Amino acid sequence: MTIIILINVAILLALMVFLRYLNKKHVKFSNRVFAALGLGILLGLALQLIFGATSDVVTKTVPWYNIIGTGYVKLLQMIAMPLVFISILAAFTKMKLGKNLGKIAGLILVILIGTTAISAGVGIFSATIFDLDATQLVQGDAEIERGTSLEEQSAGVKSLPEQIIELFPANPFLDLTGARSTSTIAVVIFAAFLGFSYLRIVRKDEATSKTINKAIDAIYSLVMGVVTIVLRLTPYGILAIMARTVATSDFGAIYNLGKFVIASYIALLIVFLIHLIIISLTGLSPIMYVKKASETLLFAFTSRSSAGTLPLNLKTQEERLGVPDGIANFAGSFGLSIGQNGCAGVYPAMLAIMIAPTVGINPLDIGFIATVIVVVAISSFGVAGVGGGATFAAIIVLSALDLPVALAGVLISVEPLIDMGRTALNVSGSMTAGVTTARIMGDLDKDIYSDPRMKELGES
Repeated sequence: MTIIILINVAILLALMVFLRYLNKKHVKFSNRVFAALGLGILLGLALQLIFGATSDVVTKTVPWYNIIGTGYVKLLQMIAMPLVFISILAAFTKMKLGKNLGKIAGLILVILIGTTAISAGVGIFSATIFDLDATQLVQGDAEIERGTSLEEQSAGVKSLPEQIIELFPANPFLDLTGARSTSTIAVVIFAAFLGFSYLRIVRKDEATSKTINKAIDAIYSLVMGVVTIVLRLTPYGILAIMARTVATSDFGAIYNLGKFVIASYIALLIVFLIHLIIISLTGLSPIMYVKKASETLLFAFTSRSSAGTLPLNLKTQEERLGVPDGIANFAGSFGLSIGQNGCAGVYPAMLAIMIAPTVGINPLDIGFIATVIVVVAISSFGVAGVGGGATFAAIIVLSALDLPVALAGVLISVEPLIDMGRTALNVSGSMTAGVTTARIMGDLDKDIYSDPRMKELGES
């Protein structure tokens, strides 16, 4: 390690010590998170301006920053599956789902898939207004290589029936490791089966059911303890992630593809406003939603991982928005692989409209637009909630529409920047589904939702 890299690492450590100092001074958790965001941006800009995004110094500094940033995301992913599993199971023992399980799950799916279809429409609108056309994009060596890789991946795309079959947990112990893109939903299904089994035991053997109940409560407390410990590391994780992201961003490529970046973020913003409209239609304050969800959306934005954001997502729904844990877990878990508004809705629809002219298709044809929206909505099943989910969704949609997949590779240079906004929108979509479902079912604790005071996500 050279002296310059050592200095860069030392600066990061010094900023972490400062964040620790703020914690000892009892600065609010939310303020420490936003402080970490600002400090991370400043550190990343300094590295970018002094050394350059592709310099040897930055390239060798980033792996050290990843120990904190990527390490934090991995810790969140570590607890995601146990949290989903035990929370769904605990919801049965507390009888919070009852006979409405089918209705709750169905309503969540309708909202997730419905908003994804709307997101596709918004993506089409934005791409049309900005006159995005893939024939105008210039491809370099990296883009051509990425396009070739996408073509190879498209050869292995499964049909819709095969994707649905992938949702079932043939080996629940494998799925608890998160080995498959559909592992989260598979774990939900497995936990639900155990929950129904518990309800049968309650009717037949009360003594055994009480023992099971105590065991589940004990494991639930243990897992939530781990969640609390990991969430307390959030400011440090955001600091390192943001510094790395800004330091390695290709601002030249962002400038050259600026119109696509702007069009993407306008589409994402419009869909987010639609989320707020949906919430307001249930009689709830959209402003309160923004206030209470902002920290979680900020982390989703910086981490680019819906799966890594899951623990924050669930705690926000339950402790700040008043959503029962069973509904929150179904919405959060389903939202990882189904109906991701940003990655599986806006993005593939925009690509389809951009690429259509290259093969002689009129992107404004009503029949083509309708086909794109339907294909996007159906194809949103099984999109993994980790980096690369949007690429997978784009491959499925473009392949289904018989459009050249390789042209999507031209956007490789701005992919990280846009993926930040897409991930935040994905998480907002799942939280919107949870809040709306709880409100419709009459299970939302409106006192918690409306209370301007917020329990800190890092508290026990």
